[in-house]
Order: sequence, then structure tokens, then C-alpha cells
Amino acid sequence: MNRRQAAALGRRSLDRVLTPYRKAATRRPPKGWIRAIRDALGMTAEQLADRMHITQPSVQRLEISEAEDTIQLKTLKRAAEALGCELVYALVPRQTLGETYDLAARQVALRELGRISHSMALENQAVDDEDDDERLRRFIADELDPRDIWARRP
Repeated sequence: MNRRQAAALGRRSLDRVLTPYRKAATRRPPKGWIRAIRDALGMTAEQLADRMHITQPSVQRLEISEAEDTIQLKTLKRAAEALGCELVYALVPRQTLGETYDLAARQVALRELGRISHSMALENQAVDDEDDDERLRRFIADELDPRDIWARRP
């Protein structure tokens, strides 16, 4: 198995794992999960502070930091444990990893093939009448190094 095949297999495997997360992805409540769950449990900030061995003003600061996206993961985990919750941390792709990869590869291939066609036209050479989608597919499969897809180029 070559690097390209291994990467494709890895994307498919990770896509299968991430699919349930993508389906379950939801927006965080406006005041954050800690506050929402604490309120739903009928727990006061002072009671959560006691469970976390911190002060009540510290609970307020951590709820604000969660709502502002500045909370540290270890603090969020401590709060989750004190609330009887499990912290689930994941990066959930907006689309499948395969779709993300294919779109980026297509953009690079279009740019590269455009350069090739332009150079050939300047040299008065004809480009095959091959179907554009087939040319793209072949270029991606045969010529494009997957690592080059993510390199920044003008």
C-alpha cells in the first residue's frame, strides 16, 4: 500500500468514526454548557464551587470563559466531572474528510492544469480533447502528491 492509498484509507476510517459526531453536532448554549447543565440540575454556583474545590466567583469566571471560548480544556474537564458529565473533545469536520480532500485536490489540479494548458498554448501545442473531469481525475491520481494539496501557493 502506497502513501496515497494509506491516506485515503485513513480518511475513510476517520470519516466513519466522525459521522455520528457530525450528525450530533450542536451549538453551545449562549451561556455555555457548564451554566446550562448546572441550571438544569438545579445546582448553584456555590454548590459547583464546593464540588470543584474553588470559590463561587471562580465558577462565575470559568462560566464566562467558556462562553467566550477562552476556557482551558483541563478546567472544562474538571467542571464536567463535578457536574457528573464526561467531556467529549473532537474536531468535527463540516463535511467528510474525503470531500474536503477532494475539493482541495480539485482546486490544485485545476490551477496546475490551467498553467500547463497556458504554457502549451504559448508554445502553439494543442491540448487533448479528453474530457476535463477525466483529465482532472487522472492528474490527481497520477501526478498530484497529496502533501502538495495543502501547501500555500499564490
